[in-house]
Amino acid sequence: MRLLVTGGAGFIGSAVVRLAVLRGHEVVNLDALTYAACLDNVAPVADNPAYAFEQADIRDRAALDRVFATHRPDAVMHLAAESHVDRSIDGPGDFIETNITGTFNMLEAARKYWVEVGKPEGFRFHHISTDEVYGSLPNDPSVQFTEDTPYDPRSPYSASKASSDHLVRAWHETYGLPVVLTNCSNNYGPYHFPEKLIPVIILNALAGKPLPIYGDGSNIRDWLFVEDHADALLLVVEKGALGRSYNIGGENERTNLELVKTLCAILDELRPKAGGSYADQITFVTDRPGHDARYAIDPTRIRDELGWRPSVAVEEGLRKTVEWYLANEAWWRALQDRHGVGERLGVTA
Repeated sequence: MRLLVTGGAGFIGSAVVRLAVLRGHEVVNLDALTYAACLDNVAPVADNPAYAFEQADIRDRAALDRVFATHRPDAVMHLAAESHVDRSIDGPGDFIETNITGTFNMLEAARKYWVEVGKPEGFRFHHISTDEVYGSLPNDPSVQFTEDTPYDPRSPYSASKASSDHLVRAWHETYGLPVVLTNCSNNYGPYHFPEKLIPVIILNALAGKPLPIYGDGSNIRDWLFVEDHADALLLVVEKGALGRSYNIGGENERTNLELVKTLCAILDELRPKAGGSYADQITFVTDRPGHDARYAIDPTRIRDELGWRPSVAVEEGLRKTVEWYLANEAWWRALQDRHGVGERLGVTA
């Protein structure tokens, strides 16, 4: 299968690219190389003859038409997006342009191509989204997001992703474009851009800086190891039912405070510091505006229909992640100088 992966130099996209090439797919990586992208993420497969790279912006319709015509993909995996909630609070415009208008351009370019090549039965447009479109859950383990949970986005980021989800469904219903959708919980793992919680905690700990936790640390997230997620995404694009959405979760709920304490304990073991624990650096900071209390995914549909379950428990995945960051300092050092990385964003000053 020839896959067109948008955002393939980003965190999740690069995991999809690496795994897809490893499994024998041809991959065209389309990425604008914005601040959060890094071609080092796909270096392990960059010399493979099954891999091609196109630097293009999904806001540029003419460029998309050219890429479709040149590479003639069998399926699209659309991951390109602005994804940092705090940045969406400070600058929502980029999220509207990329996540909504960019997805519209992708849908129209894909539809044009699909019609021109005779509407092949196997073509798929796989839209990759987030569980944040569903809003916030109460602290009740019996309540989880299902594919039928009403949308209730709370941040500019989640609202832009909810909008893109609706567009994809509309293109399926109105034009017959063969689509599948997925909504995932919080990803983590190797190559995670160093502005998100887990890499921030690891790198601040190593630098002797405060470990910032929003509010009282009671916010709960379901954590999904990025390589598990890539595996699920490839399964959905190959075997998912047309027009169907699938929630992908890690089945690993933790409060932010529990997560940070686990990271500190792993660092204490792998890179002990003189005189105390890294947990001594934990600092509670003013909460993010509109901070959702809890996300949790009910994975019944993808488990029952496609036979998928996550393979990595969060403690194991966090250890793998810390080990990767300790071994790849050159990768993250180069990214720390990029705009906004390491700064507190999203305080709506």
